[in-house]
Amino acid sequence: MAVHQTKITTFYPRRGRVSGRHEDALERLLPRLGFRIPGPALDLTALFGRQAPVVLEIGSGMGDATVAMAAADPGRDYLAVEVFPPGLGNLLATVEEAGLGNVRVAAGDALELVRHMLPADSLDAVHIYFPDPWPKARHHKRRLIQRVNVTLLVSRLRPGGVLHLATDWAHYAEQMLEVLNADPTLSGGVIERPLSRPVTKFEARALAAGSSVTDLVYTRLS
Repeated sequence: MAVHQTKITTFYPRRGRVSGRHEDALERLLPRLGFRIPGPALDLTALFGRQAPVVLEIGSGMGDATVAMAAADPGRDYLAVEVFPPGLGNLLATVEEAGLGNVRVAAGDALELVRHMLPADSLDAVHIYFPDPWPKARHHKRRLIQRVNVTLLVSRLRPGGVLHLATDWAHYAEQMLEVLNADPTLSGGVIERPLSRPVTKFEARALAAGSSVTDLVYTRLS
């Protein structure tokens, strides 16, 4: 499956205030429970210490949903990718407090990780929940869900692997549908939110403000 590269940044380079708890977690736990991007090619069995299906979580935010899903799904391993330091710190601290062994954390650009560090056909699922909508028309090219990026992501899914997206921006949902439906190696569409995807604080605020949330689930056919 041919994969093309793109240099367009799909996220804001935010930092935010890092609390003492989060700073401690980053310094103490990231070397043990994760790594920074870029880096060498990953051996996922060595990274998690076992051979199990791996879920890639792109944009894990503060990590609450990742921790909840990993705790409820001990048979799979979760690799969470985030660029926001407070979110990384909170996720690491929460993973330690929960005693979870099936979560690892990557700090940096998810596309760089997927492109250069993950082998083909290595993932059981990819989750992308509430990616930056880049609402201004001139910024739509920065949206993560573009044909070139989807081709890359699908190449890292095993046949039968699942791509699960969620957004509270109707226009972005339409673009997601257009891009995903155009990929001949995918089958799927819009679904009701599965119980396995927790409602995050961000999502709850969006729903309270009157926004609707769209979940899309697609399976790699070949």
